Amino acid sequence: MKLTVCIPMYNEAEIVSDAVRALTDKLEDSAALHNFEYEILFSDDGSADGCGKIARDTAASLELKNGVVKVVTAEKNMGKGHAIRLAVGHSTGDVVLYTDCDLAYGVDVITEAYLTMTAPDFDGDVLIGSRNLRADGYEGYTFLRKVASKCYIKVLCTIAGFKLSDSQCGFKAFRGDAARKVFSYGTVNGWAFDLEILMTAQKLGYKIKEFPVKIINHRESKIHLAGDSIRMLRDVARIKKQVSQRFK
Repeated sequence: MKLTVCIPMYNEAEIVSDAVRALTDKLEDSAALHNFEYEILFSDDGSADGCGKIARDTAASLELKNGVVKVVTAEKNMGKGHAIRLAVGHSTGDVVLYTDCDLAYGVDVITEAYLTMTAPDFDGDVLIGSRNLRADGYEGYTFLRKVASKCYIKVLCTIAGFKLSDSQCGFKAFRGDAARKVFSYGTVNGWAFDLEILMTAQKLGYKIKEFPVKIINHRESKIHLAGDSIRMLRDVARIKKQVSQRFK
């Protein structure tokens, strides 16, 4: 069995070397213990700070026995959705997941997701993290940001028709064949790509399940809550219509 970890990045020179080391340190041990291979695909979204080269150089300095680190590169900055779609298109894993370069949910959660999806009794196709399934899932958030995030997710799910507790969590895993099929339909490059992917998975009949995660590493969000929230709420109806028309 093989695990693919997709990491989108845009101008992450300050943290990418630490990310490479943190991921490989954990996955080398986990792969040996649980008998699987892994590949980590850093997807450079047209960065201007050389983070792709840093990732390659850091990986080249390591002696890896159970996996590989690769960098795939977009010619220009296109957005997070495009970066993840590019990585998934290059993936070869039986399980494919993505998380951000800052490893906001930590690294242990990666092995947990892989073991959950490969367990004999797991009958899902998509596994998404949910901060709402843990009492401490939003630990470290300000009260205002926590309330705003929860309300925003509820509104999105209502409009999109999801019965999910945290559709916008940045940690999601897929069966490999499901990931490659779902993302092959992707067209949204910006922050709303998650909605398109989940709607597409539903239309294709894939079973979506959730599991609890917790924010471990906090840094300033690149999302502007007011402006981006209004934009995404405006986009969700359009995306829902497009996905519905696509699978008539």
